[in-house]
Amino acid sequence: MDTSVSEKLHALLLKGSRVSTDTRNLPPNCIFFALKGERYDANVFAEQAKEQGAAAVVTDRKELENQPGFYVVNDTLKALQDFAAFHRRSLQIPMLAIGGSNGKTTTKELIGAVLSKKYHTAVTRGNLNNHIGVPLTLLEITTSHQLAVVEIGANHLHETAFLCELAAPDFGLVTNNGKDHLEGFGSLEGVKKANAEMYDWLRKSAGTAFVNADDEELMAASEGINRVTYGTTAQAQVQATPLENSVMAGLQLANGETIQTHLFGRFNTPNLLAALTVGRHFGVEEKDIRAALADYLPGLNRSQVSVIGSNTIVFDCYNANPSSMKAAIESFVELQAAKPMLILADMLEMGSHSEKEHREMVEFIAQTGIEKVVLIGPEFTRADRENRFVCFDSTPEAKLWLEMNMPENATILLKGSRGFKLEQLFAS
Repeated sequence: MDTSVSEKLHALLLKGSRVSTDTRNLPPNCIFFALKGERYDANVFAEQAKEQGAAAVVTDRKELENQPGFYVVNDTLKALQDFAAFHRRSLQIPMLAIGGSNGKTTTKELIGAVLSKKYHTAVTRGNLNNHIGVPLTLLEITTSHQLAVVEIGANHLHETAFLCELAAPDFGLVTNNGKDHLEGFGSLEGVKKANAEMYDWLRKSAGTAFVNADDEELMAASEGINRVTYGTTAQAQVQATPLENSVMAGLQLANGETIQTHLFGRFNTPNLLAALTVGRHFGVEEKDIRAALADYLPGLNRSQVSVIGSNTIVFDCYNANPSSMKAAIESFVELQAAKPMLILADMLEMGSHSEKEHREMVEFIAQTGIEKVVLIGPEFTRADRENRFVCFDSTPEAKLWLEMNMPENATILLKGSRGFKLEQLFAS
């Protein structure tokens, strides 16, 4: 987008105008970007947006050129991204980018909770972490913010690199390398290369990385970068161990203090350690860090535990891939619940790896010894060749069965990709 246009729009942004891409939720005096996708074209609503009170409308409709309040560009998405980068360069605050395969959103939320104890902190809303979400996140940062935590997601090579160029983070954190989005990355090696793009940015920009010292791959990939390490071993600069004999995740600190959280699963230990480390690095008081982690309530069906009727339900069904599903099941097995039950749905975006990964997961489930297992989705149904478990093609089918076969006094883990909306199984 032309610099002069960015400057005009930026003047509106600094006066309080918000950025919107949806005419169904249009704040007054906003800057509206008419984005175009495979199944939609918001440019047809450009005039409507102006009539609804938008202060400025960015569109690709040539006939609106020179009309008051309209800014005509060749590509509205690129214009949004350019504008976000322009705004980012005007901000004089530290920015931390969080990437990786699993746990990005939880880690982002925990870090945001900790930093907010001391600073006015901007944090990515929900999981607005892609080529549209990151620009929108950047444009929500105001001059009153003192720190920013931006989640960066990717499903193909070079996406993390591109988003780092937009966000220009001073600090970066990669949660882990896992088997996510194999359809786009092609392989686990592709995942590792994509996540390492965060380190490439920090290396060339002289930034700082927060690195899990327990993860040999991440330690090797971040070599040569200024880094702060955390982990469960003495080699880490910030060291703590998971709480023993606890349903919920927690930390045993080196000084003897403990932190008990509302998050399910030992697999959240690195996420908690990351938040502890970032908080200490930015000078948040220790008591405030402990309080922020202990008080944090998970949302969006991530590591949430609820009691419904006589059953205890672990909702960890915002998303799933082989790495995160295995970790969730392992933590669930550690509970040694009297009446355990698994309800699992297909792991999407596996591409050519899907059949193999679902078959291996079925074998892993069988080895846990858990007898009550419900599998949902065509991939899991095909993978259970021996018909060892109850299988359904869809969540509504499983819900009908569950209504007739609801267990009592059971502990149930829900894990699956977002497309299956497993939380609907227990919706009234």
